[in-house]
Amino acid sequence: MKLSKAHFIGIAGKGMSATALLLRQMGVRISGSDEGFYPPVSDYLAHENIPFASGYRRENIPDDADVIVIGKNARLVPESNEEVRAAMESGKPVRSFADLLHDMTARSETIVVAGSYGKSTCTALLAWCLRSAGKDPSYFIGEITNGLERHAHRGRGPTFVLEGDEYPASNWDDRSKFLLYNAKNVLLTSATHDHINVFPTHADYLAPFKALLAGLPADGLLVVNSHEPHARALADDLPCRVVLYALGDTAHWHAAKIARGAETGFDLMRGNEKIVRLSTRMLGDHNIDNIVGVAAMLLEKQLLTPEELRAGIASFQGVKRRMELLSPASRVPVYEGFGSSYEKARSAIAATKLHFPDRRLIVVFEPHTFTWRNRAAIAAYDDVFAGASKIFIFEPASQGAATHAQLTQDEIVARTRAANYDAEAINDPDQALQRLDGMLRADDVVLLLTSGELGGLIRTIPQLAEKKFPG
Repeated sequence: MKLSKAHFIGIAGKGMSATALLLRQMGVRISGSDEGFYPPVSDYLAHENIPFASGYRRENIPDDADVIVIGKNARLVPESNEEVRAAMESGKPVRSFADLLHDMTARSETIVVAGSYGKSTCTALLAWCLRSAGKDPSYFIGEITNGLERHAHRGRGPTFVLEGDEYPASNWDDRSKFLLYNAKNVLLTSATHDHINVFPTHADYLAPFKALLAGLPADGLLVVNSHEPHARALADDLPCRVVLYALGDTAHWHAAKIARGAETGFDLMRGNEKIVRLSTRMLGDHNIDNIVGVAAMLLEKQLLTPEELRAGIASFQGVKRRMELLSPASRVPVYEGFGSSYEKARSAIAATKLHFPDRRLIVVFEPHTFTWRNRAAIAAYDDVFAGASKIFIFEPASQGAATHAQLTQDEIVARTRAANYDAEAINDPDQALQRLDGMLRADDVVLLLTSGELGGLIRTIPQLAEKKFPG
């Protein structure tokens, strides 16, 4: 479809805004609407001179729009949203952003990063390394990356790197988004059960991953994490070439001679052969794992030389909200980890303990996703906080609570305490900050775990640390 103007309903979503930016770079005029606009997405849209309306109204839709793009959100349904209803009744084509990405990727050498964790970091790292070597790839990243001016870019190079989300494409299309991305190569980090509100069983969850891999062409490449058993089990009997990676030497691509610290170094190995020594400021063994997977994809595809890879890894500044240091001016490090699932929370806690073994770990946790709020997942609270000295549990998010078996805050705290953790509930952000002010010590490390905003505590806790313990 030849587009001149596109209107995005729900444009402030990261995937929606990224797709809007891609179209804008292709010369398409963009307009949009949403209920709330916050940096950095609002900054991106303003920088690109993309007009956006606050609130959903039928008159937001321009008469000259060629296509209307509607986000995947519980509020974006015609029954309760007049702008969506007007779009459906307009006679104009209505599409999801994943459907538009299908068109954009049709003639590209695609690398789709899929998995229940590690997607954003691996996608950003692939794009960063290619850009730093002057390759100018196209990319679509689901989170904000430090050092990149935007989270989506239409490049002149043949490679298109996409974060592949298994979540449904839209409220009217149940296909997983990544099935629309014309995948020719896949980096598969993991396939542990997630999004249980959409995929009730693990078999349900694995089905779209199986379809993704079965669709790879014979000349394509699957790079798969052999340490994660569910991902490894998906790699058999495929038409394409398969390469295994892992942190340890059980895989063909692996890390050796790891020296951990503020800057971690390790040898990248292909079998028994040292390819290059890499260094990174990212914390945790899971990020070494991510780097090895990215390196395997880039080097197996001969997209970079080992030296170009080394330079890209060393200069990578990380993805926002993925073990991001929020208190650089304090002796008490406050990190934010993306705690949307059990595996992400565990890896963030393990990384913090690995790098700060002698400090008391205080975790501030928000059960923001359906994965954490669903009663079927309550057993995850039995050991997810292992290694933490103190856990503050924020109230669960309320959006969509009536659509599933929602846990209460009291149930979560009770289950966590029953597992012998020092846990307490926090609701009022100001009172929570006072509580932290009274107990915070100079030898602590604080980890904020959420995919939400913790009622603003993501900003105020680092400020408290910098004021109380300037460094």
